[in-house]
Amino acid sequence: MQYVLGIDIGSTASKAVIMTYDREIYAKTVVPHGTGSIGPKQVYEKILSENNLKKEDLSRILVTGYGRFVFDDADNQKSEISCHAKGINFLNPEVRTIIDIGGQDVKAIRLNEKGMILNFVMNDKCAAGTGRFLDTMANILNVKTSELGSLSEKAEKVVTISNTCTVFAESEVISQLSNNVRLEDLVAGINKSVAKRVASLAFRVGIATEVAMSGGVALNKGVVKSLSEELKIDIFVHEDCQFAGALGAALFALEELEKKGDAIT
Repeated sequence: MQYVLGIDIGSTASKAVIMTYDREIYAKTVVPHGTGSIGPKQVYEKILSENNLKKEDLSRILVTGYGRFVFDDADNQKSEISCHAKGINFLNPEVRTIIDIGGQDVKAIRLNEKGMILNFVMNDKCAAGTGRFLDTMANILNVKTSELGSLSEKAEKVVTISNTCTVFAESEVISQLSNNVRLEDLVAGINKSVAKRVASLAFRVGIATEVAMSGGVALNKGVVKSLSEELKIDIFVHEDCQFAGALGAALFALEELEKKGDAIT
């Protein structure tokens, strides 16, 4: 059996998805290293070794993400906007608005009923509202970024984080800590702050149901809940949301084979 491989090289993590010719997800994996030589090489070698595969078993490799230009073994590359749209459409064809909170940027994407991109907006000028912002805040609070969702669920009140700049928000959080504000309340405020920033971007592209989140931040239930409240709409989060970009890359790789007549199911 032959396979295709999609790799999504983000700024903070690298994800990979192997897909069969009949569009079944055969394997997926993630490593906590992004663009540069470490992340791409690690995720590539990891998914092959975990599944007893060799490079020769892969008919095509397509790469996407923040660091897509640094991976030399790829046959082609696509933008993360195209790949996230393709991946989410595969996971749920009813989705019309996609919100992707990446490590360095935030993207809002509108799709038509065929899953084609109608419009998108992107914020890559400021760290506020991104995964990097959450990493920074978790560092200050001495907790893991993965714990921010569960901690916010225990909040008794949501603390307002008024500064949108990461540097000033950092000082504000430190000040709140020195005033003995509950950790859980602070985390809820941080998640709410991210949601407000992202919601303002999403409104610019226009909200059409159904709305989905992609990327690793979608695993933070606190951000999802706060964003849902800001948008006043339910948000679809698939269990494979973190792999949407890599999945889209694998689907594009398969389509390229099919155009050449090389993908026979």
